[in-house]
Amino acid sequence: MTEKINYEVGDVVKLRKPHPCGSSQWEILRVGADFRLKCIGCGHQIMVPRRLVEKSTRGLIKREDRPENG
Repeated sequence: MTEKINYEVGDVVKLRKPHPCGSSQWEILRVGADFRLKCIGCGHQIMVPRRLVEKSTRGLIKREDRPENG
């Protein structure tokens, strides 16, 4: 069985399919039954069911591992 990933606000997930802008990385803005994700490439925000995010996650960058902007 696969190990459970702990998603937190501020983490960045790499999803299977890229956004039309070309980026496949999304910042997590809200965690719950639904996730609010913000595209790193263009800033577009979407609400996605948790199950879909868990199924299509290909990588996770924790907030503390990310380089700070500016």
